[in-house]
Amino acid sequence: MTERAPRMRAMNVGDSEVRSVLGPGGKKAQWSLKVRKPVSNPWGKAEKSTEEVEVVEDKSGLLSPTSVTDLSPPPLDATSFPSILRKQDSLLHSSLSLTASCSSDASTDSFRSRASTGRIYRTRITAYRKKQLASKAKVVFESTSDGLPAKKTCAWVTSTTDPVYATFHDEEWGVPVHDDKKLFELLVLCGALSELTWSSILSKRHIFREVFADFEPTVVAKLNEKKIVAPGSTANSLLSELRLRAIIENARQVSKVIDEFGSFAKYIWSFVNHKPLVSRFCYPRQIPVKTPKADVISKDLVRRGFRGVGPTVVYSFMQVAGITNDHLVSCFRFRDCMTASEEKEEASIEDIAHQKKVHKIIESEICISMDELSISSE
Repeated sequence: MTERAPRMRAMNVGDSEVRSVLGPGGKKAQWSLKVRKPVSNPWGKAEKSTEEVEVVEDKSGLLSPTSVTDLSPPPLDATSFPSILRKQDSLLHSSLSLTASCSSDASTDSFRSRASTGRIYRTRITAYRKKQLASKAKVVFESTSDGLPAKKTCAWVTSTTDPVYATFHDEEWGVPVHDDKKLFELLVLCGALSELTWSSILSKRHIFREVFADFEPTVVAKLNEKKIVAPGSTANSLLSELRLRAIIENARQVSKVIDEFGSFAKYIWSFVNHKPLVSRFCYPRQIPVKTPKADVISKDLVRRGFRGVGPTVVYSFMQVAGITNDHLVSCFRFRDCMTASEEKEEASIEDIAHQKKVHKIIESEICISMDELSISSE
């Protein structure tokens, strides 16, 4: 009697995903069918999907594939290409719009809004800017002990600056000077900077005025040099002998300049056309030690017989006497000195106009008196 071979029923992958068989060791070996999703190629070359075939072991030790299923995608028609391209274009546009919206959201520096809640909140960047503005406002609106806002001065005048120098900066430094005595005094004090500081000079200013007769050029020119430079004298405690002799000699030369030009102010202001030079500096590092204009004035003074009037001393003299306005533009004295120079210019123009009127009146009176004399003589 012959045994019939068992019928094998065809089984599709869809019917079962797992198939169990006996291996050579009597154990059941079980593998799952794993299929990778095929990637569609719109240009007509469809890649075949990679298929993993279940491999089972039977008792005889032979390996046999359980099933092989062709899961490759169906062939693409030519009519399906426009639809695929349109889908890709729509996906591309949507991604671009999403990127643009993200960048616009990221570039918003102050506010972001939520449509659902309607709330508006600030970002961390805005909070950081708030701190910066608060610190700046604290510096600008710093108040004094009286409760009034403090005036902003030049950067070299701080809270630790000598009050004498701070007062000198706020009241004298940079104000245009046209008085001969005042100009000579400032020239002497600037010359003393080679040996002393401004704080030391200003603290001894009253001694300078006593020793040098209140800086009257004609009186200082007649002082006895031996008495001035004698050891133990008051003047000898201020400056060196060389500097003291230079002051007396400069007083003599100032007297000569007054005789030639009518005043020392006319001579010194003629180098800048009788108008202050406005520098408009923003930072202390921009202020020079000397300028070409200072070189020109220094050379002319030396030619006339002045001593100790190098370009650096002359430029310090120009700054103090208001011949150049070197206050920082942020300093409150910058505008004050500008206003003072403008007022002085207007006053000089009015004086010139008044003098012309006086001269015309005098000339007309002289002419009338001449006519009356001629009539009476006839």
